[in-house]
Amino acid sequence: MPIATITNKGQITIPKEVRDVMGLHSGDKLDFFCENGGRLIVRPLKKNVDDLYGKLFKPEREPLSTEAINDAIRWKFKQQRQ
Repeated sequence: MPIATITNKGQITIPKEVRDVMGLHSGDKLDFFCENGGRLIVRPLKKNVDDLYGKLFKPEREPLSTEAINDAIRWKFKQQRQ
């Protein structure tokens, strides 16, 4: 089981193993909830679609047609079924 240490500033580093399992990345927000008995629940906050704006933009990438995008989606679904 991974262990984290609290710094003198009250900060912790979430172990990589835990970040990978939870799909956490830099800038993600976490919700903390304390239960009776001292149990701590930590949950990632769901992302809003507005938080993703501009993440995929790459000016050097050539634009794709709607047909090319649909073909890529069909190809991906076919691969997942195999």
